[in-house]
Amino acid sequence: MGKVYIVGAGPGDPDLISVKGLKCIQQADVILYDRLVNKELLEHAKPNADLIYCGKLPNYHTMQQETINAFLVKHAKKGKVVTRLKGGDPFVFGRGAEEAETLAQNGIPFEIIPGITAGIAAPAYAGIPVTHREASASFAIVTGHRKAGAEEETKWESLAKGIDTLAIYMGVSNLPYICGQLIRYGKSEHTPVALVEWGTTANQRTVTGTLGTIVTIAQKEEVQNPSMIVVGEVVRFREKIQWFEQSLSTSCYVSEAF
Repeated sequence: MGKVYIVGAGPGDPDLISVKGLKCIQQADVILYDRLVNKELLEHAKPNADLIYCGKLPNYHTMQQETINAFLVKHAKKGKVVTRLKGGDPFVFGRGAEEAETLAQNGIPFEIIPGITAGIAAPAYAGIPVTHREASASFAIVTGHRKAGAEEETKWESLAKGIDTLAIYMGVSNLPYICGQLIRYGKSEHTPVALVEWGTTANQRTVTGTLGTIVTIAQKEEVQNPSMIVVGEVVRFREKIQWFEQSLSTSCYVSEAF
């Protein structure tokens, strides 16, 4: 029997992977990796390692989750060391728990190697702290794939009224609905918002506005996934402490006065 390591590769900058995560890449016989994993990390694999792409695009899955689960089981039962390499953290909207459940059900040894999640790293690279002593005592990590319904209405009210900073994943296509719900349930339309596109990579771009203006700005600037949506007063600190984009020779960002 082999062993499976479910590894968080971090948000894009290859230097942000953990030491343990890098060792799992170096020791693996088989690596199953996702679309948002920086391909530079695969250069650390053994020359004879099998590299299997499992990437998913919005509305298009190269490999279904059930197939990925089956591959993990198949290769581990062959006695292989398998590294399942996932962008960000495997337990933050990464389906890592589903894969771990499958391995447990099949009696296969596994470990979870946490990774730096984009909800914290992308704002940090944009000069936005998710917490701040003067502006935010709480933050929530939220999926942007949220639809209307009685239960969802209650959740939106809680997010709007009870959380200082929201880090919203996979929400660009749903941005009008997200902003509308937050305003409806108590967030001021003047609340600052940032969209961090391709966070922590050389292609990073940050677009800022407010709940009332960000939809129009995002459309004008043609913001695409992957992008992190950050909502809250902490976005204002970007004016003082933005650092990463200024260090890029191809720096490109758009901001609006609040």
